[in-house]
Amino acid sequence: MNLVIIEGVGKQDTIKKYLGSNFEVVATKGHVRDLPANSFGVNLHDNFKPQYEIMPDKKDIVKMLQEKAKKADRIYLATDPDREGEAISWHLCNILGLDETQPIRITFNEISKNAVNNGLQHPRGIDIKLVNAQQARRVLDRLVGYKISPILCKKIQPRLSAGRVQSVALKLVVDREHEILKFVPSEYWTLNAELYPQEKKDIFKATLTKINGKKASIENSTQMDIVLNNLKQNNFVVKSVKKTTQKTHAQAPYTTSTMQQEALNKLGFNLKKASFCAQELYEGVSLGEEGKVALITYIRTDSVRVAPEAMEMAKNFILNNYGEKYLPAKPNVYKTKGSAQDAHEAIRPISLDRTPEKVKPYLSSDNYKLYKLIYNKFLASQMADATHNLVVAEIENGNYTFKASGKTPIFDGFMAAFNVDKKASKKESEDDDNEEGLNANLPPLAENEKLNLEKLNPTQKFTKPPQRFTEATLVKEMEEKGIGRPATYTPTITLLASRHYTEKDGKYLKPTELGEKINELLEKYFSDIINVKFTAKMESQLDEIAEHDINWQDMVGDFYKDFSKLLYACDKDSLKFKIPPKETDVVCDKCGGKMVIRTGKYGEFLACSNYPNCKNIQPITKEIGKCPKCGKPVLERKSKKGKIFYGCSGYPECDFISWEIPTEHKCPKCGEYLTKKLVYGNTRYKCSNPNCDFTHTVKKQTQQSENN
Repeated sequence: MNLVIIEGVGKQDTIKKYLGSNFEVVATKGHVRDLPANSFGVNLHDNFKPQYEIMPDKKDIVKMLQEKAKKADRIYLATDPDREGEAISWHLCNILGLDETQPIRITFNEISKNAVNNGLQHPRGIDIKLVNAQQARRVLDRLVGYKISPILCKKIQPRLSAGRVQSVALKLVVDREHEILKFVPSEYWTLNAELYPQEKKDIFKATLTKINGKKASIENSTQMDIVLNNLKQNNFVVKSVKKTTQKTHAQAPYTTSTMQQEALNKLGFNLKKASFCAQELYEGVSLGEEGKVALITYIRTDSVRVAPEAMEMAKNFILNNYGEKYLPAKPNVYKTKGSAQDAHEAIRPISLDRTPEKVKPYLSSDNYKLYKLIYNKFLASQMADATHNLVVAEIENGNYTFKASGKTPIFDGFMAAFNVDKKASKKESEDDDNEEGLNANLPPLAENEKLNLEKLNPTQKFTKPPQRFTEATLVKEMEEKGIGRPATYTPTITLLASRHYTEKDGKYLKPTELGEKINELLEKYFSDIINVKFTAKMESQLDEIAEHDINWQDMVGDFYKDFSKLLYACDKDSLKFKIPPKETDVVCDKCGGKMVIRTGKYGEFLACSNYPNCKNIQPITKEIGKCPKCGKPVLERKSKKGKIFYGCSGYPECDFISWEIPTEHKCPKCGEYLTKKLVYGNTRYKCSNPNCDFTHTVKKQTQQSENN
């Protein structure tokens, strides 16, 4: 029996289907060995040697793997095809006693029969360069997190954390907020004229672009009045008419970043939802009698490269479904950015024969929407250019030049598969000024032709501050600045929100007061390393380790030499960055003073504002429902050991408590109330009657669809 070890349990059935009865497929469910959770785990006196240990929640999995490995004739390590996956395979070699130089590692960019079998036919040893790059990243992150986090806790408040990439992402959000606050709007005016030829009243718009041959700049109403008065003195005359054919090239297929951006802009998905749906499409979904089938290639990539066989697949599909004119003369090849790892293809459908409409009956609404987006984007990327007739007319009135343009389609090309949504693709901070002279059609115009004026439309405007980041535009900024990598964008941004360093204002991110304080401290003491340029440089160094035989401990040592000096200077400074307590309307039941919200070791609590004269404190309780016994509110409480439970606010008169959240739903079997609990991201409802076995689980995917 051959043993194949993978990461995600979600793709277990998909891979097993392609391997046959002589293979057993088991999943690690991510990392199984890591630095210790409750101690530093890096030996600063022994060249930064990591002290790895089996993760507490993975001991049963490791025991299972060891037992199966003993019985296996051959073992293949098929963890994800990236640095993290390579590191997991390396750790498995250590745990299972495998020789890392032997051909035991297999990789595939997509979970298809051909790709999996091709991986099996070309096993290799562990790529230690990729492992070392991951080790360097892990140790760097541990150094920053374990050394700076205690300082944050001491100088600001308990239970805070810093991170090498996390803190730079926070800085981007804070810096943008400061830009907005400092922004002073400037007044400006635009002017468009509604004109028509003398023979026929076919009105079109033209925008003022130049005054005396220079770019038009009108700063106030007085200047605009002068312009309007001057325009009355002369006629509008066509100076030139230029007719050209404009080609529009298809955009590249998706990377992780661009997929996340368009999932927000076109589908309204946040990062978490986009990542969740993409993961399911990659691991496989049940397609009826076909069983579990993976629909897209690997989802963590910063490359726009497309494999030759995928280009051939697209070519045949386009020929059969659109016709030869929709094929470009040469296959479209897209250039990957210099900072990208280019280890994988772009995100694309595995088979174009599985059209979105064919698989729609088997997909959730969200998965269908994302699959359709990925499918159409890839298909369009392999199609011919769209072409338009473009007419641009320059129109003069004395010293003033207006511009009008008309654009009419000739051939839709790639837009037959993926129509570019201009509104979604435009930068959110851009104004519409340069679109005002664009017309669907221009009437026939000739040079020196006089035009009639229907009316002039002056518009007062003000410059706008930069927009706050959305999750998608923050991902884009991180990618463009070289901060983090595809696998880290979502967890980094999600972590900022979960720790309440950022919050949402509509779809936009803004820093909380706590986030501002953390950034202020990091700016004061660690600006040399918590900045965009330094972090991007370190990402490049990690790439160098992954590609070349570079000693990763030397790179970490160079970093720590300077970092330790910053730590010393910060620790020596007595300056504090405490957040003042927040006032509430709660009255102290001991002295009548107002209670304020303070933060302690175990989170926020209520304390009397008259401290130290009054030392009354109370927990902040959250009402989560009605008591099944007496109907009074049930509150979320914490035991002395910090464990959350739910108790009646009528205690001690009512002694109701529960370790799971009570609901108002009744059990269909016995009539008792149901409790609910989050289990692996799904909501499980369970009867409170210990003698009743009723349970019902609402899957995370269903909940997400209902919430949107």
